[in-house]
Amino acid sequence: MLLIRPCQMSDLTDLMALSQAVGDGMTSMPADEAAWLSKIHASERAFSQEGMNHSSGTYFMVLEDQVSGRVVGTTAIYTGIGLEKPFYSYKVSTLVSSSNELAVTRQARVLSMVNDYTGATEVGSLFVLPEFRRPGVGQFLSRARFLAMADFPERFGSTVMAELRGWLDTEGRSPLWENLGRQFFGIEFQEAVNTVALKGTQFISDLMPKYPIYIDLLPQAAREVIGKPNDSSAPALHMLKKEGFQYTGYVDLFDGGPSVQAATNEIHTVRESAQGCVCISDEVSEQDPLYMLSNADLGQYRVMLAPARRAADGMLMINSATAKALKISHADANVRYIPFDRQQSLHAVAA
Repeated sequence: MLLIRPCQMSDLTDLMALSQAVGDGMTSMPADEAAWLSKIHASERAFSQEGMNHSSGTYFMVLEDQVSGRVVGTTAIYTGIGLEKPFYSYKVSTLVSSSNELAVTRQARVLSMVNDYTGATEVGSLFVLPEFRRPGVGQFLSRARFLAMADFPERFGSTVMAELRGWLDTEGRSPLWENLGRQFFGIEFQEAVNTVALKGTQFISDLMPKYPIYIDLLPQAAREVIGKPNDSSAPALHMLKKEGFQYTGYVDLFDGGPSVQAATNEIHTVRESAQGCVCISDEVSEQDPLYMLSNADLGQYRVMLAPARRAADGMLMINSATAKALKISHADANVRYIPFDRQQSLHAVAA
């Protein structure tokens, strides 16, 4: 059985270890203890009644190995992005110009720095330790966020977006950063990423040009990676597209990775999940179909990937171990659930 739950203060050591394993490029998981303490406090606040009183929230969840009790993966939802500090993206758009005298019309692609996602909900921070990367684990971590949105719709915005890590070369360098960002900031790519993670985005507003940047004026190496995901993010992008997310021309300011978006109520897992009472039965075995299940309890939220079976009356049957892990002590408790494809073979590890 796999269990996802909100992070807690006792996870700090494991989370710091995960940061070391993540590598470069994921701004939401810096290897900084103060940053993690702040994130844990923010998540504890979000998973409380008080969280409804704040425009922005951090719902940070962890994948717990049931055998060792270790945190071996992460996944998160960030609400109200851009409301407390600016959230920048590049928008890829087309400018058309023409000359009657020359009878010529030209189209030029440009990058414009925008804040179009202000107020939206973002999904991110998806990571799994290498030794726990098995078929279906990335899918489970990704879709658990959407079960939470279905459980507590009043806490999340009408638009959900995700930033995918951009393409890096074999030396870990971003061609877009080397040919664009570095010209304005004069620092290494990873230093810029760390600055955003630890100090915020003010330096972007201070130094980045406010006018459109003509893509055709950039070197070919930079042009080619605009909207191109990192190899490790490609499976995550595929899963998001299966949930209904689409690329609409927004890319990351630093590495050019694509951003995708969807209307919350149109996300597959949100739309297709069901809620109802469950029956606890010892007849359920490991050979039964897999389901994703959540207990819909904000104070002790749990999401499980476990076998379940439909009873003759249509009620979903789960075994006692699943009920215990979900913190369900009686059969009339409400559970949200959706079938899970046991054959899923994608290894999404970062999104």
